[in-house]
This record gives sequence, C-alpha cells and structure tokens, in this order.
Amino acid sequence: MCGLRRSGKSVILQQIIEEIKSVGVDDNHIIYINFESLDYADITNAIALNSYIKNLVKDKKTYYVFLDEVQKVDEFEKAINSLRITDQFSIFITGSNSKMTFLELSTDLSGRYVSFRINPLSFKEDYSKNGIKHINIFDFLMNDTF
Repeated sequence: MCGLRRSGKSVILQQIIEEIKSVGVDDNHIIYINFESLDYADITNAIALNSYIKNLVKDKKTYYVFLDEVQKVDEFEKAINSLRITDQFSIFITGSNSKMTFLELSTDLSGRYVSFRINPLSFKEDYSKNGIKHINIFDFLMNDTF
C-alpha cells in the first residue's frame, strides 16, 4: 500500500492483522515492524531487515510480515524479494514517498504482488461517515468541537 502520510495505511495493516488473528493465526507467526518507531532504528538496510525477520522464524509454517513505512530501509526491495523466494512468507508493506510508486515497485518487486493506492477521506466522506447530514460551515469554522 502506498499513499500520503496520515491517509490510513497503518490502520488498514492493523485491520488485516486482526482479520488474520480471527481465523486462528498465532501471534508468533505475525511479524509487525513500524519503521517510524525507534525500536527498529537499527534496521537500516536490506541485510539487517532480512536477518531480523529470519531470526524470528521458528518453524516451517507461514509467517505474515507487515512492514509499515518500509521506504526508510535502504534497498528494502532486496529483503522482500529474498523472503519471497519461499512460500513461507506473506508480506504486506506500506510507504509514503516517491520510492513507493507503482512503476518503481513493479520492476523492483517482480512476481506476485498487489498494489493499493490509499487516499485520505475527502471532507464530504469524513463527515458523512460520522452520520452528519447537514453542516453549518460558519459554526464549523468558528470552533473545533465539530
């Protein structure tokens, strides 16, 4: 998934994780790395990413790998392609910058993948999803309690 910052990519990843858990996948087979967190600041290149993930693998079952804001890792494509050599990994990635464009990924991540462009909600979509039928724009602009 790629898209603007704050457009909901991380929320969608969390929803996918919850769905995977709901069908019985064990937490030990879900690897989630958010590269916005300092906890993963030492994973700066493809080799470090590949090693980190491989060290978490304890059996031959499928592992679900979620890499949030993966563009922060140099040559992340190499690590992903290395993991994809086997059928042991199902990989989900998000990113926010030009490095994550469809055309670049189509050559760097050859093979099976699906790309989703995530856009933030429009103003109309946001207020209609909250059940608001009418808005007084003056009231909205004059206070932030809307």
